[in-house]
Amino acid sequence: MSTIDDLTLACNAARAAGAFLRDQWAARDQLTITAKGAGDYVSQADHGAESLLRRHLLDAHPGDGWLGEETGDLPGRRRWIVDPLDGTTNFLRGIAHWAVSVALEEDGRLVLGVVHDPLKDETFSARIGDGLRLNDAALTPAAPPGFDAALFGTGLPFGDMPAIPDHAADLIRVLPHSAGVRRMGAASLDLAYVAAGRLDGFWERRLRPWDIAAGLVLLREAGCRVEGWSPEDRPEDSGNVIAAPAAIFDRFAATIRQPA
Repeated sequence: MSTIDDLTLACNAARAAGAFLRDQWAARDQLTITAKGAGDYVSQADHGAESLLRRHLLDAHPGDGWLGEETGDLPGRRRWIVDPLDGTTNFLRGIAHWAVSVALEEDGRLVLGVVHDPLKDETFSARIGDGLRLNDAALTPAAPPGFDAALFGTGLPFGDMPAIPDHAADLIRVLPHSAGVRRMGAASLDLAYVAAGRLDGFWERRLRPWDIAAGLVLLREAGCRVEGWSPEDRPEDSGNVIAAPAAIFDRFAATIRQPA
């Protein structure tokens, strides 16, 4: 049984998985890669990192549940939700934008989140009620610019995903009235960047729980508003995310929610 608090445990686990992944990154040309679908890959780096996270977290709390991208679902009142390598395609292509994501859910409520970027040695973390932290120091994001000067992040569907026309219509509405849109390929880091004030908003459809669980906690503790395609739509239930600081959220959400 763990004698350290849950947030410290999660940060330590994410950093340990990150150290493992840095070694795998250095030898990525030797990895065995399997395609799960068009443009969707997994390697032994993903599997190894998830096994390491599972050992760290469930050895400390053997009765906890689990939801991992590669190892499935184990029910529990407390449940760890992990993406061992968010941004696998970036990782495999040598693009230095990927992360380890760890969240804890208690009785259906997300209570802590950690997004660790091993290459930049940045750990974004938050626990409900305690605020946002970067590398264990409190972080207060700067106020966002006006909407017309805002820089947004998103994810774009690919392959045979059904929402390509919807996202194309979103971009047509957002691009003329902003400073631009970035599609960087790791949703957990995108959400962390919004929380930290590096991006001014993010939207995407049909994300999986492990893509967003940690980031949702970071956003809420940074004072951002987070909704789905309606104000009543919880992103953790639907996978649909619209997030931005409160000062620009209403205009951003109204722009995204316009009919195509």
